[in-house]
Amino acid sequence: MSTQAELVQETVTFDSRTFRQALGHFPTGVAIVTTRSPEGRPVGLTINSFASLSLDPPLVLWSLVKHSPSLAFFQDCKHFAIHVISQNQVEAALGFANSRLEDKFSLVSHYSCDEGIPVIDDCLATFICENHNQHDGGDHTLFIGKVIRHDTVPNQAPAVFHRGSFTHLQQQSGD
Repeated sequence: MSTQAELVQETVTFDSRTFRQALGHFPTGVAIVTTRSPEGRPVGLTINSFASLSLDPPLVLWSLVKHSPSLAFFQDCKHFAIHVISQNQVEAALGFANSRLEDKFSLVSHYSCDEGIPVIDDCLATFICENHNQHDGGDHTLFIGKVIRHDTVPNQAPAVFHRGSFTHLQQQSGD
């Protein structure tokens, strides 16, 4: 157990790299978030900051670093889709995480939903959201989406990120 003096000392010598490594001990799911640019070009990127926020109303949240080249597209869009991906879609997640890759959507089968945003096929869960609210979150912007509809595809293992790499969940006996 740390004493108050030790906690103060840890704050003074705070190292963002070791903080990031410590956060990496928390396994997360992986998702791809998509929208369209004002010119109609599909936009998407990989996130691991997705979380549920509220059941009534149905709200979810995710965050995006403020220096992202895609930030303005998500700040200004009316809708976005969050796709929780499976282990079979890890290569797509790696591609959507690459800001230099020009045609990320060539990596996935997708269609345009009624709101005009790209929706990736065969994801574990897909959430079509209104861009409900945004908040400052330090070096990130927090996006809150109001879920207007969702879909799931059963019997697939989720993509999991832990300690800087993708990993697998261990299947329980009887599964």
